[in-house]
Amino acid sequence: MMTPTQIALAALAAGNLLLGWAWLSARDDAATARTELIGMRQQRDGALKGAQACSDATEALGAVAAQRAADAAPARAAAAGQAAALNARADYTLATAPAAPGDSCASLQALGADWLKGRAKP
Repeated sequence: MMTPTQIALAALAAGNLLLGWAWLSARDDAATARTELIGMRQQRDGALKGAQACSDATEALGAVAAQRAADAAPARAAAAGQAAALNARADYTLATAPAAPGDSCASLQALGADWLKGRAKP
């Protein structure tokens, strides 16, 4: 039979055993959490570097696009001037009454002859 002192000592030993087991479990959980945190930080840092590289590349593309737009501006202006002249000629052609009403072929021949006269100027 156990004396009350032995029972108390056994209870204390069991309590210490449970407390030690709980402490070891908490320590292992904390170590696992630290390891996972390091992994997550590395993933975050990698994602941030990737996003920064993408942002830098986008800015570089914007600069290249702006430079190309500036380089193409004279060509666009020349094309707009050419288009304005061609549009004016088209407006004139569409506004002109047929030279031979009822005869599309003769009207187009007259229109073509008029156009050739304009091109033959020195």
